[in-house]
This record gives sequence, structure tokens and C-alpha cells, in this order.
Amino acid sequence: MTAPTDADSALKSKHRAMWALGDYPAVAAEVIPELGAVLAEASGAAPGRRVLDVAAGSGNAAIPAALAGADVVASDLTPELFDVGRKVAEQRGAKLSWEQADAEALPFAAGAFDVVMSCVGVMFAPHHQPAADELVRVCRPGGTIALINWTPQGFIGQMFAVMKPYAAPPPPGASPPPLWGTEEHVTTLFGDRVTGVTATRRTVRVDRFATAEAFRDYFKANYGPTIATYRNIADQPERVAALDDELAALGRRHDLGGGAMDWEYLLYTAHRTA
Repeated sequence: MTAPTDADSALKSKHRAMWALGDYPAVAAEVIPELGAVLAEASGAAPGRRVLDVAAGSGNAAIPAALAGADVVASDLTPELFDVGRKVAEQRGAKLSWEQADAEALPFAAGAFDVVMSCVGVMFAPHHQPAADELVRVCRPGGTIALINWTPQGFIGQMFAVMKPYAAPPPPGASPPPLWGTEEHVTTLFGDRVTGVTATRRTVRVDRFATAEAFRDYFKANYGPTIATYRNIADQPERVAALDDELAALGRRHDLGGGAMDWEYLLYTAHRTA
């Protein structure tokens, strides 16, 4: 773990502000609620295990892990998301800790956790290799690393591809988030520091939106990266209209009928080598 530069600190402040836009806890709870439970189960969260959820948001995976009896720390760059998470945890009877943390420079000791996991979270850290290095560093030898990440060819990966021409340029050295949804990329990031890898592409059924336009408008109002993209072109009405059309078209292409969609993700688990 190295001290951040001024440029890195500015970048992370920008990322924190982006994820505080809108209402990401609503997205997690209303659109993809089951993903957290899938990851918690795959990670082996259980009594006696110390678990770190990296880029935990409002605890979509951390809370199910705590309910399974694990000793859980939910960490995120954007602590504004914790208030909702604490309320949900209290309502569900889950006890866990919440700690602000940068995925690329985690404030935890080496080997401190039996399980290190992230549910569509660490993939958004701009620099993939430092983030992967930190996941490995804080996991004990023989411990489990468990991840759910959106794939490039799946719905969310395609949504980011649609938004890219309208978004602000990525910072130097940043990599596209959906790369974390490819087994080859994750294999390169972890190298020989993990063993016993399982990587499966799955889908989550999303039936929250009656129409493609309803999906678009929901994400325009609630999802930080989409809000930031629209803000980037706010003074260009013709581009706003074009992005409106492209996002609605994306929704229509994935519509299985009645607004239901299947969003693809990669479920990845591995054990840290000794």
C-alpha cells in the first residue's frame, strides 16, 4: 500500500462524488437484490470467518454475509452509501462494521481476512492491477477471493459501451470496468497468487422496468455513472437526445417480453496461494 498522490486523491474524490449521485442503494435493493446473497454464499461466509466486502456500497453482499454468521467489514470509497446500509442491516438483524476505504489502497493489514469479496464494486476502481493486488494482500494464505462483475457482452457492459462516447474521458491509466467480467483479465490480474479458480457466467433476471424508457429514466435518476454522463453533455441537447435514444434501444434489444431482461455477470472464486 502506497501513499496516494495529489492527482490520485483528486481522482478518488471525483469517484466518491459520482457514486454519491442519485440513489445507488435503491438500484442495489430494487434492481439486483439477489446478487449479494449469491456472492455471500459462493464466498463461504460463515461463523468464525472474517470477511471484507470491498466497494460494498450499501451492503448488498456484506449484509447477507453477516447474516450467515461471519464477522464482516463493509468498506467503500463512498461512505455516503453507508447510512442506508446501516438501516437495512438493523432491520434485518445483521451486525457488521462499516469503514471508508479505497479499493486501490485498503487500510487493512496483510492477511487480515479469511474472505475478500466484491459485488459489482471493485470493478469500478479505475486502476485494475493495484485493486487486484490489494484484494490478494489482505486475504490470508488459503483464504477465498470471491467476485461478481458485469461482463462486457452483458447488459451493463453494453450500457457502458453506449455511454462511453458521451462520457468524460477516463483518467490516465484507467481500464474499462467490464474487463473484470472476463476470466482472462482477472487471471492476468491475479496471476499465480491464486489457485482453485472457478469462473462461471450467469445471469440475473431484472423485471423492475415495464419499458425500455422506464429503465433509461430510472438509471438517469439513480445510477451515478449514468447521471455523470448526462451531466457531461447537459449543454448539448442534441447529444442528450441521442443518448436517450441509444439507451432506450439497448433496453429494447434485451427485452425478453414484458420488460424482463437477463443481465450477465461473471461469478469468480479462488483461493490465495500460500
